[in-house]
Amino acid sequence: MTYSTHHHTFAIEREVKAPPSLAFFAWADAKAKAQWFVGPAGWTMLDRQFDFRPGGMERAHGRFPDGKESDFQCRYHDIVPDSRIIYAFDMYVNGKKISVSLASVEFIPVETRTLIKFTEQIVHLDGYPTPEDREMGSRYMLEMAATYIESEATKA
Repeated sequence: MTYSTHHHTFAIEREVKAPPSLAFFAWADAKAKAQWFVGPAGWTMLDRQFDFRPGGMERAHGRFPDGKESDFQCRYHDIVPDSRIIYAFDMYVNGKKISVSLASVEFIPVETRTLIKFTEQIVHLDGYPTPEDREMGSRYMLEMAATYIESEATKA
């Protein structure tokens, strides 16, 4: 087998109609995050763990309809309420580690709204996944978070 690494960094921004406290809550609360941090239609959660604190760990392990399994395993490194979250995570597909990442989520107040800035530095392992795949997945994740946050903001 040939081993390889490919490094990639990207940032995604999404403004939401909600205060930073609500945007942060969507990432920090186990029940809230379980509402939006899921795979696409047909994906089934197999194991979810959530320990949101510096040094705490999170896991979201699930199965796609075709039988393929994804496994997100992270450790939180820095948390500043309503301001930022920094974590490192490994991604696995069918038990094989495919990437290692460092991610930050910033919650920047903009009048009565929040600019969420998600930045990821990735090391892709052994040719998988492509940078485009990861960025597309992260955009999907941020859009799911934004939809949840704005839905909750209308209830407040």
